Amino acid sequence: MSDARGGIFAGDDPFDIARRWLAEAAKSEPNDPNAIALATAGADGAPNVRMVLLKDIEGANPGGAFVFYTNFESAKGRELTANPQAAFVLHWKSLHRQVRARGPVEIVDDATADAYYNTRAYQSRIGAWASAQSRPLESRGALLAEAARVAARHPIKPPRPPHWGGYRIRPLEIEFWADGQFRMHDRFRWTRPATDAGDWAVTRLNP
Repeated sequence: MSDARGGIFAGDDPFDIARRWLAEAAKSEPNDPNAIALATAGADGAPNVRMVLLKDIEGANPGGAFVFYTNFESAKGRELTANPQAAFVLHWKSLHRQVRARGPVEIVDDATADAYYNTRAYQSRIGAWASAQSRPLESRGALLAEAARVAARHPIKPPRPPHWGGYRIRPLEIEFWADGQFRMHDRFRWTRPATDAGDWAVTRLNP
């Protein structure tokens, strides 16, 4: 493509571009087009990464955010309490594209978390109660037994556990990358000085 940012990179709102790319990926990726590799670090600065599902790209510039849900007492939850910053990458082999973002993290409000939790399958809602995520487990049987006990207490409409909810990543940096022949890739990095800043600087990067 030319030096002018156009085609798949066109647009003045990076959240709109990310939503557009994700919608395209949903048509071609065989599984979980919204899977992200989420990186966090604890108070000691040691990095950690795992796959989670991106559940929403909220709003528009400058108020947009990337949202995922998890157990607050999991390893990632404890790390985000100690160091509320995160980075992630979305990679789609079918499109030969990826999106990277990083920035500070905040917990979503209760109403938003409740609304999403109530869309989950019943068994997944029970699992959010039963699993002491990231902590030692005696056996799979013990986990299933705990799930059965929770289901007996909440046979319909289990409430959201207080230890389970969502996080918003409010990016200070977003990068859009598309594969090019012979590793001559196209990369555009969007940066801003603060999460409430609407004016992004966009820079083309070397592959």
